[in-house]
Amino acid sequence: MSSQESIPEATIETQYKKLDKEAIQAGYYLNPDSEHTKALVESLLINEKRYGYWACPCRLASGDKQEDLDVICPCDYRDDDLNEFDTCYCGLYVSKEVFEGKKEISTIPERRPQKSDRLQFQKRTEKNLPLSATSRYPVWRCRVCGYLCARDEPPGICPICKAKKERFERF
Repeated sequence: MSSQESIPEATIETQYKKLDKEAIQAGYYLNPDSEHTKALVESLLINEKRYGYWACPCRLASGDKQEDLDVICPCDYRDDDLNEFDTCYCGLYVSKEVFEGKKEISTIPERRPQKSDRLQFQKRTEKNLPLSATSRYPVWRCRVCGYLCARDEPPGICPICKAKKERFERF
């Protein structure tokens, strides 16, 4: 890491505490290995400086926010990874069992589809879908946690996982 991308320890610690509090409030757990977790928080902050968003530090970001929406932390794959492997891909989030020391984690396979498959899926979901016959509002789904809401526009921030507006898709 170059010196110009260095993040002050106090900033890392503040963000770590904030992220830990938000995770607990939403029913998630940060990796209890605080050294590893703080290194990930630092990498997220560096990516925020580079790209303007929290791209997963364990994946190659394109720098195009639209293209990287699926890997903005918390990524679209977090919950599936937690359910299947007890950790997310980068190891920032872990299951309760791992957090409590009842299970160990190991490396997990990459769940993110190849770029061509992602773009094909994105084109299908961006089509102008008709409104539901039972609602006058479109239904929006948080791609991170699955939260659903029926309104003209998605919320600015998900009330469940705190993902931003652009992480919602029409359901």
